[in-house]
Amino acid sequence: MKKQVLFIHSAGPQGIRQGSSGLIAHLQEQLGEAYHVLSPGMPDPDYVLWKAQIANEIKALDGEVLLVGHSLGGSILLKYLSEEAGQLTVSGLFLIAAPYWGKDDDWQNEDYALSDSFVSKLPHLPNLFLYHSRHDPVVPIAHAQHYAKQLPQAVTRTYEGDDHYFREGLPELADDIKRI
Repeated sequence: MKKQVLFIHSAGPQGIRQGSSGLIAHLQEQLGEAYHVLSPGMPDPDYVLWKAQIANEIKALDGEVLLVGHSLGGSILLKYLSEEAGQLTVSGLFLIAAPYWGKDDDWQNEDYALSDSFVSKLPHLPNLFLYHSRHDPVVPIAHAQHYAKQLPQAVTRTYEGDDHYFREGLPELADDIKRI
């Protein structure tokens, strides 16, 4: 049976060479036939709509799941897990360039913000990874640093470049998934 990877993409257009499309394609290629990467198209950015879509996707899965969230998809996955996860068994959570809403003035949105006690409400996450470019022009590195402080069990991978979309892939992501 193939391992299931649910990938929740970034906000914005997701056509060829847009949004998370390149990252998703490279991930499926790097993981190979042993994995089934599901990357549903998400509606316009709205937490209630994304939450419903994520819930539907998760209900359709059997057993354990690996969750990958890119940018807005990462922050929404974390919020969803802290509010709605129930009995979901998550083998690994992988957050790529995820914004931390409420971190600073440019990132204020109550709909996406985590509760102050979000960490205590998360299901058991035996494998948690954060990936972020040091000079990300979209989501500043301070967001990853804030997550790392809140989630000290996370493995944080920082890259020297200015990549946000990782269109050429993120080999460490595939390696980390394969280790689980």
